[in-house]
Amino acid sequence: MKDQKAPALSSEVFATLKDRIIHWDYSPAHRLTEEELCDEFGVSRSPIREALHMLVESGLVTKVSHRGYAVRQPDAKEIHDLYDVRQALELFIVEWLAIHGMPEAEWNELTRTWQSILENLPQVTADFAQNDEAFHEKLAETTGNKAVIQYLHNVNERLHFIRMTDITTVARLRSTCEQHLQILKRIRSGEVQKAREAMRENIEGGRQKVEEAFKEALARSFHNQPKGEY
Repeated sequence: MKDQKAPALSSEVFATLKDRIIHWDYSPAHRLTEEELCDEFGVSRSPIREALHMLVESGLVTKVSHRGYAVRQPDAKEIHDLYDVRQALELFIVEWLAIHGMPEAEWNELTRTWQSILENLPQVTADFAQNDEAFHEKLAETTGNKAVIQYLHNVNERLHFIRMTDITTVARLRSTCEQHLQILKRIRSGEVQKAREAMRENIEGGRQKVEEAFKEALARSFHNQPKGEY
């Protein structure tokens, strides 16, 4: 890292800390100090301060007077609020696609992907949660609405740990595949209301895991935290 310029260093530190936070490697209110981060990343205070400032602007940490910075993890209510936002965005997306249509190539690619996953069950792949996230973001990208794309991506980052906990059984894998294919079918046929219903069912399936995923993430974050930092 020492040969890199400050902006590149700041971005790298920011990306690493952001990844840890959204994966709940840090517990709520975990303290981040400039001194410790300088030692860990082997850089000066300048890129560390800039990275922390970026995290504050992203809502991932809060600055605490005379105590450095504290990790800000969402509580159960905030997670449900994020699901409300996600549902509003994705209902708009699927409605837009049902009305305006999807390019043939993108529609065929998504259909082949999820049909193949369904046909190869009960194999459970480690990247299934990422595949699920990519499916929803691909639909957003197809609308061409950059604001919707960015907002959905931001929400998905904060809900990623739910997907990791949720889509782990063969039954859940199967239902997710079937729901995705149903969404694509309704988009192709231009059935707006049924497309919305299919999307809502898919999203609500994940919402049901909020409390369980939140408890697991919280327990894991405290378990991984060094003793003396609670």
